[in-house]
Amino acid sequence: MVMRNLYPLLMLPKFDPRPWGTHDLSPIYPNRQFEEKIGEAWLTGDDCQIANGSLAGQTLAQVSEKFQRELVGDAARDAERFPLLLKFLFPHEKLSVQVHPDDEQARRVGQPWGKTECWYVAHAKPGAQIGLGLKQGVTVAQLKDAIQEKHAEEVLNWVSVYTGDMIYVAGGTVHTLGPGSMIVETQQQSDTTYRLYDYGRPRELHLKEGLAAVKLNVASGKVLRPAPRQISGSHNRQAALVAAPYFVVDMFEMKDAQELSTRDDSGKSSAQILVAVEGCGVVEAAGADPVTMAKGDAVVVPASVEKFIVRPQWTLEFLRARVPGAALPEPETRR
Repeated sequence: MVMRNLYPLLMLPKFDPRPWGTHDLSPIYPNRQFEEKIGEAWLTGDDCQIANGSLAGQTLAQVSEKFQRELVGDAARDAERFPLLLKFLFPHEKLSVQVHPDDEQARRVGQPWGKTECWYVAHAKPGAQIGLGLKQGVTVAQLKDAIQEKHAEEVLNWVSVYTGDMIYVAGGTVHTLGPGSMIVETQQQSDTTYRLYDYGRPRELHLKEGLAAVKLNVASGKVLRPAPRQISGSHNRQAALVAAPYFVVDMFEMKDAQELSTRDDSGKSSAQILVAVEGCGVVEAAGADPVTMAKGDAVVVPASVEKFIVRPQWTLEFLRARVPGAALPEPETRR
């Protein structure tokens, strides 16, 4: 059988040092120890490299530019750029209080798109919290005053988080992560972050751009979602975690092999990003070598593959992220 040009791509994580990170990335990467504090493990960034097959060593940006719609699918907005960035976050201290622009604000400053994201809480210790949006009635002017008076945390809306929560963070939302959780972030492929407040750390702030990007009325919050459903004819379960304008993320708990598609009900195709959070499994596609996926790994299934099988080795839990083929509203949330 002839190997297709594109095949399921095992991604090499790109570990990014941050002052709020940690040396110990357990329980996701228990055997990795670092001299620097690691805050993020990027899985599908432009510079992330492919680990397997004929494209090994090339970056996702290079492969996206070469294969375009064959890789990203017809649901993606830009044929030449991979649409979604997935990463693990390991906050050991509080992140800066920050905001990302929405699409409209990003275009005003010459960026192609903004940064709306969502956070799946893979692990949370008791008492773990996030800051999401401003407290009821707080204005942008009051936020600016709180930043200058060094008590910006006090005007944030703090939310307790638990393992399994999904948080939607619309562009324009002031936010931060506290310690004690481990997050899988799915976002538009953008790294535009405006840092508003950083607890005295010696890093640049972006007050002018950041305050201009803040929106007071946003759909951000914990996503209200249906209970997981049993997949017919198997012992597998699928949970719809979030369906939003830029991404759809589902959780699969698998004990049996399952065929999946790169097309959704709209008929449009999208690359599928699979991120293992527990267990181990194999991704199989016709004409391609099987790809083993263990906890912490990400596999990108190109849109042109169309049908593929995920075969758990004993059990496997993974997130699947994709671009929706149809226009979707923002999700229902609560704070």
